Amino acid sequence: MRPNGRHTAGASQLSALRVWAMGLLLLSAVAISPTTAKAAPSQAAAATTHVYLLRGVLNIFSLGLDTIGARLQAQGVPVTVANFVSWSSLADEAAAAYKAGRLKTIILVGHSSGATALPDMIAKLNQLGVPVKLAIGLDSVFKTKLSTGAERYINIYIGDGPGEPVRAAAGFRGKLDNVDIRGSGVGHISIDKNEAIQRRVIAEIDAAIMRSRAPAARVAEPAAPRPARAAAATDPARN
Repeated sequence: MRPNGRHTAGASQLSALRVWAMGLLLLSAVAISPTTAKAAPSQAAAATTHVYLLRGVLNIFSLGLDTIGARLQAQGVPVTVANFVSWSSLADEAAAAYKAGRLKTIILVGHSSGATALPDMIAKLNQLGVPVKLAIGLDSVFKTKLSTGAERYINIYIGDGPGEPVRAAAGFRGKLDNVDIRGSGVGHISIDKNEAIQRRVIAEIDAAIMRSRAPAARVAEPAAPRPARAAAATDPARN
């Protein structure tokens, strides 16, 4: 017996609706989380925060980061949007501002190759004695390994696309969350432009700024060896 044409079409439509509904549920789960901030951070906390947003290859496929940056600026949060190749000079800039007391909270966001560069930027900041409060990667490509600490690292990636989970190396300190949004209908090029993803990123940033009253522990700078007598002496400035 040949299947009824109407029945077959109806089943196909029902299947498509189920896929669509599952996609919406996945995006809702990303957009709504326990850390979602209910209000913008205070002006004082925002003023001593800087968010660095790293675009991916060619500097033209990550323009959703510009939208995120504009929304944060509207809350009074200073931002820098740049191509991922600038990560090292941006780390130097952030470290100088932190040590001068102009910054208390450093937050990093990257898309594609910009997300892949985040562990390198975190490692350099740590080497300079500067903590990173929060880092968020959007579909990090290649094999990304996190060797040194951000207080929290969130990697939102598409498991059946070019993105990959971030792996923690031995000795990693901090909290690492890999969030797989496969099946949501979001693609590698569109993930940074998706409204639900942008809301999640901004909510996580707002929550981190609100927690900045208890800042991440300062990472100790590498110290040069000192003579035994000098090492044993008491430094009155530290008392």
